Amino acid sequence: MKIGVFVGSFDPVHKGHTNIINYLINKKIVDKILVIATGNYWHKQNITDLKIRLEMLEFIKNNNIIIDKKHNNLAYTYQILKSLKKENPSDEFYLVIGADNANTLVNWKHFYELTKYGIIIIKRDNIKINLKTDKSIVINKNFESISSTKIRNDVTKWKDFLDENIYHYIKEHKLYSFK
Repeated sequence: MKIGVFVGSFDPVHKGHTNIINYLINKKIVDKILVIATGNYWHKQNITDLKIRLEMLEFIKNNNIIIDKKHNNLAYTYQILKSLKKENPSDEFYLVIGADNANTLVNWKHFYELTKYGIIIIKRDNIKINLKTDKSIVINKNFESISSTKIRNDVTKWKDFLDENIYHYIKEHKLYSFK
C-alpha cells in the first residue's frame, strides 16, 4: 500500500492542507495519507498544544485520512519514516512536502535516509524545485496558498479556508485571534 506521510504543525489544519490530501488520494498517487502533527518544531515558537491540534485534525479523518497519535514526539522526520517502515514493512511511504521544504531537505537531519522513501513535492508559489531523487514525485498543480499563521492572526478574515467544524472548534475554544 502507498502511504503519504504529511508531517506539520497543523496549527490549525486548513483547506490548503485538505485540498492537497484529497488530491493525492483522489488521483491515486497514494492510497492513504497519514497526518502527523508534530509535538514541537525546533524553529516555531508558541505552538498550540498538541492535544488541541489533534482534536482539530479529527474533523478531517476518514477511511483514507489517518490521524497519527503515536509518532508526534519524534524529533526528526527520518525517525518517523524509519519507525513507520519498521511497523509496516510491506507499505511504501512517501513524505509529502512543499517545494520550499524540498529545496532545504538536504539540510535536514539524516537527509540520505529520507531519500530511501518516496518524496511527493507539492509545487507552490512558482518555486523552482532543485531536489531530484529516484523516488521523488512533483505535483505541478497549483493549490490555493494560505498559511496557518494568517488564520491564527485573523480567524474571521480567513474563516473560509477552514472546515466549518474546525472553525466552530476554534471559536468555541477561543483559540487564535478574532478581529
